[in-house]
Amino acid sequence: MEFVLKNKNLLAIFAGFIGSLILCVALSGVVYAKDEERLQKRFESLDKFNKTLQIVEQYYVDDQNVSDLIDKALSGLLSNLDAHSSFLDEKDFEDMKIQTSGEFGGLGITVGMKDGALSVVAPMEGTPADRAGLKSGDVILKINEEATLGMNLNDAVDKMRGKAGTKITLTIFRKGVDKPFEVRLIREIIRVESVYAKKIEDEDILYLRVTNFDKNVVEKAKKELQKHSDNRGIILDLRNNPGGLLNQAVGLTNLFVNEGIIVSQKGRSENQEYRANPHNKISSSSLVVLVNGGSASASEIVSGALQDLKRAIIVGENTFGKGSVQQIIPINKTEALRLTVARYYLPSGRTIQAVGVKPDIEVLPGKVDAKEGGFSIKESDLKQHLEGELEKLEKKKDKEAKKAEKDLITSQQINEDIQLKSAIDTIKILNIKGITQ
Repeated sequence: MEFVLKNKNLLAIFAGFIGSLILCVALSGVVYAKDEERLQKRFESLDKFNKTLQIVEQYYVDDQNVSDLIDKALSGLLSNLDAHSSFLDEKDFEDMKIQTSGEFGGLGITVGMKDGALSVVAPMEGTPADRAGLKSGDVILKINEEATLGMNLNDAVDKMRGKAGTKITLTIFRKGVDKPFEVRLIREIIRVESVYAKKIEDEDILYLRVTNFDKNVVEKAKKELQKHSDNRGIILDLRNNPGGLLNQAVGLTNLFVNEGIIVSQKGRSENQEYRANPHNKISSSSLVVLVNGGSASASEIVSGALQDLKRAIIVGENTFGKGSVQQIIPINKTEALRLTVARYYLPSGRTIQAVGVKPDIEVLPGKVDAKEGGFSIKESDLKQHLEGELEKLEKKKDKEAKKAEKDLITSQQINEDIQLKSAIDTIKILNIKGITQ
């Protein structure tokens, strides 16, 4: 009886094994069939592409080089995926390397495609675009009388770059302005000072400006924070900062926090988290971050992470809203793809794509109200002032002002920038309440 039972159990196990084997074979057959179907579709698509190339080569009105046709096809393929993916030919690939090194030629303007239009993300501080008054959100309608409608991003950037000293005219549409207007600029060699620091006049507050995220940001910011470690508050200004390298954004945030996820990225093949290293934090001062519509990508990671981790108060305007990850993938020694491979997510799990970072305290740009600054009478306002003495005094003030300008944010500059004034006031409130980390 026991022997029969055991044989029945063996029979059941054997039957189960055979059933599983049949199921595996059936499933593998389904998978194989799907793979075969997918492979067949690929061959059909490649055959269609090859036939198209042959037709263009044979019948197009002008003689075409097949290599150029392939490059154009790749450019069209990438640009049709999203606004940030692109094919980098030899020149574009080299330009990209130069730009991330911190020095390049052109106008000093970061552009992107927004709602199908060539738009200004942000002008870089101290560049021709900045001095000409270009603003985040401006739409570039024409480049030297050539319409940008249908022009891809790489071509637009290429047309705006050129030899230093050459002239260029941009036709701009700006929200709130009745009609388009022209802006004439002269190209320069753009040398971007990515980080600099100043003290706020009559305040023990450090002003730390980051203009873009090149490869030197963390090193420079760390040096400035260590140099001015005796501050009673820090204003991190990321306004009109178009972004840059992800590792620099993570590293800058880590200078102010010692734990937690700074940013995560989620894509098709790999999800990755970037966490704070407790050994990298060097500042526990009260912190306010200034942002606006020109703060994009890496700037949004820094401001959004510091906001989510309750480490900083964000002051200014809603940021640009670029929350996708682009990776440079070489396809040979001289060419590469800039491909969107993932999306950024802030510590709370929220995305910045198309929504940006909303400030804790919303402040529109402008001057400080005269009433807020108080009422004062200067000697020059009095009818009977002494002209000679006033002239001597003004010369002395000018000399002192020029000397201090490199190291100080003056009261006059603060009164010209209500967002900065709001940041200073916020630091004072944080210090009164003793809110630091």
